[in-house]
Order: sequence, then C-alpha cells, then structure tokens
Amino acid sequence: MVAERVHLVRHGEVDNPNGLLYGRLPGFELSDRGHRMAKLAADDLHARNVPASRLVVSPLVRTRQSAQPIADAFGIEPVTDDRVIEPWNRFEGRRMHGRYSALRQPTNWRFLWNPLRPSWGEPYTHVRDRVRAAMVDAVEAAPGGDVIVVSHQLPIWVTHLAVVHKPLAHRPDQRRCTLSSITTLAYDPAVGFREIDYREPAAEEASDATDQGAV
Repeated sequence: MVAERVHLVRHGEVDNPNGLLYGRLPGFELSDRGHRMAKLAADDLHARNVPASRLVVSPLVRTRQSAQPIADAFGIEPVTDDRVIEPWNRFEGRRMHGRYSALRQPTNWRFLWNPLRPSWGEPYTHVRDRVRAAMVDAVEAAPGGDVIVVSHQLPIWVTHLAVVHKPLAHRPDQRRCTLSSITTLAYDPAVGFREIDYREPAAEEASDATDQGAV
C-alpha cells in the first residue's frame, strides 16, 4: 500500500557560534535549543496521531539528531537517504553576514552572476529532482502509513515551490521554512504531490534562535 502523506521536517537550531554557512560540513550539531525544537516537532506529529510508518533522514548529524525524538515517539528506525541532504555550496565554512561576509570580497563575485541557477551552488532543479525521487521511493516503500522526512531548509523550500508550481529561483531570506517546521504533502500516484499543511511547532523557541548556516 502506498503512503498518502509526506511530512517534511526541518532540523532544529545548530550550535554555530561563529555564524558560518555550514552546508554539508561535518561536526555541526544541534544546540540545546535545537534539541528542544526537535522534540517539539516530534510531539506535534505524535499528538496529531500521524500514522507514521517510515522515517527518512539526511545523513548530516543535525538532521539525524532531529530525527531521534521522532524515532523514539513512533518506534521507527530512521532510514538514511543522501538525496534529502543539504545542497552543496561554494561558500561553505564562510561567514555570509556582517563586515567579513564572503559576499563583500571581489574574488567571490564571479560566483554570483546567475542567482536563477544558482551559480554559487547546486542547481535548484537538481535539488528538486533528487528530493522528489527520494519522496516517491519512500511513499512506495511505506507499509501503509505516512512518511516523515527530516531534511534542510533549501530542499524543503524548493520542494514546496515545485509542488505549488512557482519558479524555483527565490530570495533565501524569504523562505517560509523555519527551524523544526513541518511541511505536509499529500501524494496520489496518478497526479503526484500537493501541499496540504504547514506548521511551526517550535515557533516560540525559533523566535530567539540563530539561523545563519542554511545554504
């Protein structure tokens, strides 16, 4: 039986005292607040009696940590899928805000010529296609319940844009995908995905959180 819904959950706040764009870099774990946020997302899913039967997670440590409260709540073993990972980016490990922002350095301006692709990282179309393929495989493999995917801001936002038939090019500062938010899609094998819900169960914690490391 094919799953009917996919819940895309973003990870919680990351311990990032230097304000770096961490991207796929190793070693960036959840902060104490991030762990609380991840628990709030899990509690929201569980309180709504989501019939989860499959849990897919990006291989990065912050998503695996964010998936653990969900795994505990539902008794599901997480399945790692590289296709829902953060996109690669030329500015990983750099500061993107303030006086020492990489964007202020003329040597980096050659990477900014095409924001529609974008020229500084993995093309939006590639992100869209790999995440969609991962979701289709997950819903087809789910034993009759919903699928929960713990991923990152850009993969979730690009998926949203594709599902609502909007251009993939966008301003990163205008993404509606806060830390530990949940974007829910319905799935029909005949017509594909459509968005049916968006919620921010950790909104109170997110209001004071630091979110500078997203691609």
